Amino acid sequence: MKMKSTTVEGSKRRCSCKSSVDEFLKERKGRLYIFRRCVVMLLCWHD
Repeated sequence: MKMKSTTVEGSKRRCSCKSSVDEFLKERKGRLYIFRRCVVMLLCWHD
């Protein structure tokens, strides 16, 4: 039983590193998308 938990923890550590990078990239893409939408809205906005 102890052996299983250590392997799960080990795999979690490897995955958490990759998932944190994925989360960072996802957040970055989201911010970039919002920024682009705002710029387009400001450029296309006519009073």
